[in-house]
Amino acid sequence: MKTNREFASNLVGLALRNGAEQAEAYIKSSRNLSLEVKNQELDAVESSLSFGYSLRVIRNGKLGFSYSTSTDESESVIKSAIEAAKWADADEYLDMPRVARGSPQATEYGSLEVFDGKGWDIKEDEAVKHVLIIEKAANDFDKRIKKTRKATGAFSSGEIFILNSKGIDISYPYTKFTAQVMTVAEENGESQMGWDFNGSRLLQDVSFEDVGRNAAKRAVQMLGAKRINTVKAPIILDNSVASEFLGIFASSFSAESVQKGRSLLKDKIGQRVISPKVNLIDSGIIPRRLGTRPFDDEGVLTSEKVLIKEGELMGFLHNTYTAKKEGAHSTGNAVRGGNEKMGLPSAGILNLYLKTSSESDVIPFNTLIASMDKGLYITEAMGVHTANPITGEFSIGVSGLWIENGIIRFPVKEAVISGDMLGLFERIEAVGDDMRFYGNIGTPSLLIGPTDISA
Repeated sequence: MKTNREFASNLVGLALRNGAEQAEAYIKSSRNLSLEVKNQELDAVESSLSFGYSLRVIRNGKLGFSYSTSTDESESVIKSAIEAAKWADADEYLDMPRVARGSPQATEYGSLEVFDGKGWDIKEDEAVKHVLIIEKAANDFDKRIKKTRKATGAFSSGEIFILNSKGIDISYPYTKFTAQVMTVAEENGESQMGWDFNGSRLLQDVSFEDVGRNAAKRAVQMLGAKRINTVKAPIILDNSVASEFLGIFASSFSAESVQKGRSLLKDKIGQRVISPKVNLIDSGIIPRRLGTRPFDDEGVLTSEKVLIKEGELMGFLHNTYTAKKEGAHSTGNAVRGGNEKMGLPSAGILNLYLKTSSESDVIPFNTLIASMDKGLYITEAMGVHTANPITGEFSIGVSGLWIENGIIRFPVKEAVISGDMLGLFERIEAVGDDMRFYGNIGTPSLLIGPTDISA
């Protein structure tokens, strides 16, 4: 088989000769190994090698797109993309990026550490040993841990290659390692569940033992949970729960959502939208993070963008299309979804994280707990995905630990918190020292001012 560069160059060249004014080939190859263990034995294995490519063309101001997993279908892919452009609506903002030579955003591949040279070809037996540690650590934590569910590890590696007719010609290898588990604690006929997750571009960063131990701790601490009366009180969002809320908020920063009127931040640039105690940042250049990459999915160099500074909205995330429509520049935030993530590029986050406006405002987590006269430390939220991403309104079930006079008194079940996303982040009063990334979203635990908690 020809190299990716030769194949992509031929694909783009033929598309241009067949009438396209601009053309782009996006190629992704990957090796994936996913393992699940149960009762200290391997329970399920999924192993795959995948290859796919897509062709995006612009012809007469119209967009055409097609993809395949077989190089033998390249002629059909070109024909389908050109044909699709004939029937599409003309759009003056369609464009593809040029090479940005000498850009101040440029960074060395190696410093990003998106590829693990030691872990990329991990063998199945070694991977199994890692995943077995998750379950063992959970079971060893407490005798009340009776079951583990979905003790899984995923080990992936691959390469992204992008070539277009305006000079983009880049590629980079990547690796990705994740671990997660759901544990069940039982006592006196009651059962409670706990979950944890960890992931990195480097295998050495993933503590399989910590994942099992943390999930077990979450399950055990909820035994004996009871309901509380309806109250309005401060809450602490555990970093895992805070990341779920931030994940819903994330879509509001996409310029595509803004331009389609689907963002609760539309027309708010320059305004204070959340607590001045925090900043929100999106970055593609944090070493080892799952969203880190040297280029976005159009081949534009990635960078760090401050989206909210001291509570004030500074801007949005752009790909080439949304930037041209706005009269701006791409922020290097083109991301692809769809089949094998080879679809059309949209504008989205890389690594989105929340931090304090001043490092001196970071408070030890135990101090957050001690600072509460009365309130709820929320360790799990059910149905955060049901929050309305356009209005920001939510009403979701939560569980956690009730605090009085700075001391954890008892676990709480079947509570509900309600409000709106901007209001929630506006009431941030303090930030913990336990920053953690779940996937490509990072946040510490957050102390939130008085919130409606119903039984």
